[in-house]
Amino acid sequence: MAASAPTPHGTGFPAEGRCGYYVEKKKRFCRMVVAAGKRFCGEHAGAAEEENARKRILCPLDPKHTVYEDQLAKHLKKCNSREKPKPDFFIQDINAGLKDETEIPEQLVPISFLSEEQMENLIKKLRKASEGLNSTLKDQIMSHPALHDALNDPKNGDSATKHLKQQASILGNIEKLKLLGPRRCFVEFGAGKGKLSHWVDIALKDAEKVHFILVEKVTTRFKVDGKHRKKNSVFERLQIDIQHLCLNKIPLLSKEKLPVVGIGKHLCGVATG
Repeated sequence: MAASAPTPHGTGFPAEGRCGYYVEKKKRFCRMVVAAGKRFCGEHAGAAEEENARKRILCPLDPKHTVYEDQLAKHLKKCNSREKPKPDFFIQDINAGLKDETEIPEQLVPISFLSEEQMENLIKKLRKASEGLNSTLKDQIMSHPALHDALNDPKNGDSATKHLKQQASILGNIEKLKLLGPRRCFVEFGAGKGKLSHWVDIALKDAEKVHFILVEKVTTRFKVDGKHRKKNSVFERLQIDIQHLCLNKIPLLSKEKLPVVGIGKHLCGVATG
C-alpha cells in the first residue's frame, strides 16, 4: 500500500476521533475511527510508535487486509476468505466444457505473439468452425416503465444513468420474450449487488411465487437483495463461480420445480461462452 506516516507540511490534521495515518496515495488522512486513547486505527497501528510491539502482516488468505502476527492462527479460523465446505451444487468444472488434453497447449500464448502463418491458420479454423452459423446480431435496445422514475432522477451521474439504461433494456427484452411473469425462478449470473434482480422484482410487482437466485463469485458489499421482504418473492444468494455451479442440485430449484430464467448484466470467465 502506497502510504506513509503523517507528514508535517501541507496535510492539515486528521478529523477528531479519526486515524492519524496519512495515506499518500489518496492525499488525505485515514478516516477510520480510532479506539479511545489511540492515535491510529487497527489497520495502521503498526505505524504508531506505541504500537510497534505488535506487528501487523498481510493475511495469507487475502492480502487485501492485515492481521496482528500473534493472532494469525485465530484469524485464519474465522477469516471470510478461508476455504469453506463445498455445497452439493458445487461440481468441479461442470460448466468448463470438454477438455482434450492433446489440444491444450502447455502455455497459453497471446494472439499478438503469433506469427503471420499461425494467425492465418487460426483464422481458417475459426471460419470453418463458424460455417452455417447465423452470426448476425441485431441490437435490441429497449426500456421498461419500472425504471422510469429512476432514469429521470436528476441526481444521477453518468455512471448511474448508464447502468440504469442497461438494466431497463434487459427488462424490456425479457418482457418482449414473454419471460417476465409469475411462478418462475430468475437466476442472475454475475449478480454483484443484485440490482438487476431488484428491478425484475419491481417490474413484477405482486406476482405470485417468484424466486430469485443470485450467483456471485466473490463477497459483495452493499447488496440490495437483503432489502426485499415481500411475501411473494424469495431471494437466495450463492457465492460460487458458475464454472462449478450445477443448477440441478440447488435445493430451491429441485424442490419448487419452477421454470428457470437465466439473466445477467456483466459476465466474464469460464462458462460464459
